Amino acid sequence: MPTKTGKTIPATDGRFIGMKDVEGFADPSMTALHGWVESYLMNSHPDLGRTGAVCPFTRQAAKIDTVRLAISNAGANDEDKAFALIRGAFGALESIPCKPAMKHFRTVIVGFPDCAGPDGIAMLKRIQRRHRFYSLARARMIGMMHAGSEDRGLWNPDFRPLRSPMPVLAVRHLVENDAPFAALHPALMVAYLARFPLKGTRRLVDHFRSR
Repeated sequence: MPTKTGKTIPATDGRFIGMKDVEGFADPSMTALHGWVESYLMNSHPDLGRTGAVCPFTRQAAKIDTVRLAISNAGANDEDKAFALIRGAFGALESIPCKPAMKHFRTVIVGFPDCAGPDGIAMLKRIQRRHRFYSLARARMIGMMHAGSEDRGLWNPDFRPLRSPMPVLAVRHLVENDAPFAALHPALMVAYLARFPLKGTRRLVDHFRSR
């Protein structure tokens, strides 16, 4: 993949690339991941069930250049390799430069184009589960998206918001607006209330009252 300097750097070597730097890479998987983030996550959708972008968090993060993308060539039989990359993503998240008040907007999105089959999806789900308590202990979120995701939307249960053109694992900060997600998962709720004891409690109460 040629860069602006004419050198060739593979996108699958664990490098985490800023949204503004993707144009310097000719890797089709990176191009597809970048296009999906911009055209889907950062835009509205008629079936979403609310106004605004599918992921307002990502839209704001992209504006201040705190999104990093990566492509892994790990396949279904490369669980150790995939695990190491995702563990490294937590460190990459912390190293994204930004103003202290904007740290919660940092996010890392890793695409796994060679894991689109059932075995690959199952392997990535194991990676996600293996990082569950690691991420919660650090007030981080780790999410998975793929083409066949059946996870329901929070505002429209008939919408499937976590579908993506390739399997994706994403790491970001746990934020105050995550109350609807915390309400669905007891372990996440514990981490959420530990991080936001007062404001989080109010948001959870408001969430349950609005249901």
